[in-house]
Amino acid sequence: MPLDLSHLFSTEVKARSPSKLKTIASHRATPDIAFLGGGLPLPSYFAWDTLSATTRKPPFEGGLPASVTASNELSFTVTKESDELDIPLSKALQYGTPKGPTQLLDYLVEHTNKIHSIPYNDWEIITTVGSTQSWDSCIRVFCDPGDTILVEKYAFTSALETAVPQGVTTLTMEMDDSGIIPEMLEEKLAKIKSSGAKLPKLIYTVPTGQNPTGSSMPFERRKAVYDIASKYDIIIIEDEPYYFLQLDQYVKASERTKPTHVSSEEFIKSLVPSFLNLDVDGRVVRLDSFSKVLAPGSRLGWMTGQTAILERFLRVHETSIQTPSGFSSAMVYGTLARWGQDGFLDWLQALRHEYTYKRDSAIDSALKHVPSVAEVHIPIAGMFFTISFDTTKHPEFKTKYNSDPLALEKDIYETTIQKNALLVPGSWFEVLEEGEKPSTNIFFRATYAATNVEVLDKGLERFGAAIKQVWGL
Repeated sequence: MPLDLSHLFSTEVKARSPSKLKTIASHRATPDIAFLGGGLPLPSYFAWDTLSATTRKPPFEGGLPASVTASNELSFTVTKESDELDIPLSKALQYGTPKGPTQLLDYLVEHTNKIHSIPYNDWEIITTVGSTQSWDSCIRVFCDPGDTILVEKYAFTSALETAVPQGVTTLTMEMDDSGIIPEMLEEKLAKIKSSGAKLPKLIYTVPTGQNPTGSSMPFERRKAVYDIASKYDIIIIEDEPYYFLQLDQYVKASERTKPTHVSSEEFIKSLVPSFLNLDVDGRVVRLDSFSKVLAPGSRLGWMTGQTAILERFLRVHETSIQTPSGFSSAMVYGTLARWGQDGFLDWLQALRHEYTYKRDSAIDSALKHVPSVAEVHIPIAGMFFTISFDTTKHPEFKTKYNSDPLALEKDIYETTIQKNALLVPGSWFEVLEEGEKPSTNIFFRATYAATNVEVLDKGLERFGAAIKQVWGL
């Protein structure tokens, strides 16, 4: 059984009671009850009788087809009283429970059992409106104004913009190409504890294909970070939108072969074990999303954690989001139910092949066009890669740029835009503690997910030209 971690809840969430109106919902199933208690419109008053979708059917051994064809078409229609492969519209478009539709939850539980061997029994899943909303709920459930959380040295700006306005203070965890550095995290927490200061409540991490750095934590580091969190009694928020975009190793174009499509079991074995897989205490809350693997606009995700913790999330959700969109739930579940568990894993494996190709093409172009004053970092997961610079090596760093790395970064950024390309400056993601100066090692974040390989090559050629101009090469 997991540990009781209720002492880490926020004052707000400790005060929350179940919504009185939500508690009556269970009585609707009572035979012959005259249920006059809830404002639930009759399904005959819904504006939609059917919902139809066309997708692609597995297997996907040859990669993801660019569009639906006669040979790969999978079409289905959800009605108000659909069969077991659908969430009937009479339920999907009705007010639902904050946990989410039973059919979708059952599918996700089966999926989670296949992917993560959670080492305790009392866990569950609830659906969410994607990871951004999930993270907002995490702050509300665990943090009071004035509490501290640990975030990676370079963090997704939206995550910070969620936490800081709620009065939460951020401390940074140093990182490299393999993610959080456990030894430095241990050292920081030991100093905090010895000083008598209050320890951080949360570790917030994107351990796979981290945004913005593209770094990924190997199993040994995840284990070390988990042990530190357990030692200092800290909750880990494992935000994993890119978990299934773990890529094959980069290979030069001249040495590449066609990707090998393996069985579902072999694909699962190739994935780095998650924090959830290590969670003997029940201190991990994992955030998953369909945004990066099906479609961002689905706004549908899920959280996994121990039941007692997720019960508090339900109390927050039932008076805020209530439940994810019925349209999204019906479409996503209708697709997944027809694909089956192996079909979904087949799709995810095909995505790996597609993104590996896009990553390789981007790295090929970067190594071709970017001068040696910069270092190209090759990610093993996710959608992003970085190109970094040691600003002190610029011949005019002390004179023209007055030893200011951000001035040089700004010059590269603006010169790149003048050449009609855009990469995002790393300083936009850097988290600075009080009194800390920006790093002299700057980087730019680029994505290979948002465009075709021709535009990738063109953009990196222009970026390389901007670097040469700024460096006077």
